[in-house]
Amino acid sequence: MRILLVETGGVGGAFARIATRRDFFEAMVVADYDLGRAEAAVAAAADDRFMAAQVDATDETGVTALLTEHRCDVLMNATDPRFVMPLFRAALSGGAHYLDMAMSLSRPHPEAPYEKTGVKLGDEQFAMAADWEAAGRLALCGIGVEPGLSDVFARYAADELFSHITELGVRDGANLEVAGYDFAPSFSIWTTIEECLNPPVIYERDRGWFTTAPFSEPETFEFPEGIGQVECVNVEHEEVLLMPRWVDADRVTFKYGLGEEFINVLRVLHKIGLDRTDPVRVGGVEVSPRDLVAACLPNPAELGDRMSGKTCAGLWVTGTGKDGAPRAVYLYHVVDNEWSMQEYGAQAVVWQTAINPVIALELMATGVWVGAGVLGPEALPPKPFLDLLTAYGSPWEMREDGCIQDRVRSPRPRS
Repeated sequence: MRILLVETGGVGGAFARIATRRDFFEAMVVADYDLGRAEAAVAAAADDRFMAAQVDATDETGVTALLTEHRCDVLMNATDPRFVMPLFRAALSGGAHYLDMAMSLSRPHPEAPYEKTGVKLGDEQFAMAADWEAAGRLALCGIGVEPGLSDVFARYAADELFSHITELGVRDGANLEVAGYDFAPSFSIWTTIEECLNPPVIYERDRGWFTTAPFSEPETFEFPEGIGQVECVNVEHEEVLLMPRWVDADRVTFKYGLGEEFINVLRVLHKIGLDRTDPVRVGGVEVSPRDLVAACLPNPAELGDRMSGKTCAGLWVTGTGKDGAPRAVYLYHVVDNEWSMQEYGAQAVVWQTAINPVIALELMATGVWVGAGVLGPEALPPKPFLDLLTAYGSPWEMREDGCIQDRVRSPRPRS
């Protein structure tokens, strides 16, 4: 396998560090708009299989040419969602398989944004599914941690644990702290704004996909391994669009443990228009307000040495077990920032995201995961993935939630 990795920021850099320890691939071209950053990632890898290249992720012709020049048979997209579609099309044109960790962007319904879906996450990619099938190539979409590992958990729950699923509820929480900063997100603020301020999507069997207001349905969820209770709210995320396509469930939700302070910051950004992506003119220069916000905040990839605590990604599943009795479980994966920094030099959130596409590529290279078309992780066998995650030294866990009320509480309405 010969891999083209596009973008070497936090997740891309962690991806390269994890991949250096595996032998399933022959070569990896590490490409970035900033050649110096790509060269730094290659130098950090200290592996003869790695080489640096410059590429503009919006230049489909240039990306296709790079795939051809280096005989790459897979494109690993580590960019933010703005660049999904040009890279997606370039991979198809170049005859390569494709992986990403976030799907094509949504657009709210023009008249009823908090009731009906408009263009959903991934719609543009699924519209090209027939082209990928005809080419005999696999576009594996949403294979980070969330989406990604959470979707693998959904398939595992359906196959191994439940005869009927009432709800697939992704629940993400952490107790991470960053010393020296009053406000420092641990992941891309550009993507976080996109996810948290867009209308959240919910799936119900009898209703299909529908939307609600941002930060709706707050609940307090008990996270494991000392993280404790975190308030979680509805957020737009790919799992809700992916899981119902391959896993039978009455309801699918995604709730993110943001916390009151983070929610208030996002609300203020939205209220004064700093979440906008369309450029505004300032002193003769055009700048995107959201890009300005991102530039003013610290780079999440560089916060690891100031960060402490753990991050948890998981799927809460309720329904009827294989024995016919009611069952509730939380399938989860926890990463301690101290461990990920010591072991890989990467902060916990980006490391937890990056490990999953490396595992997926290894399963593809060894012929365990095969397919054609546009697929989510739920479409593929879950047990080999989970076994390999443990073999990488970062095991997943399962908690039996016998008393659901002990794990989830609805807090009092916000004033």
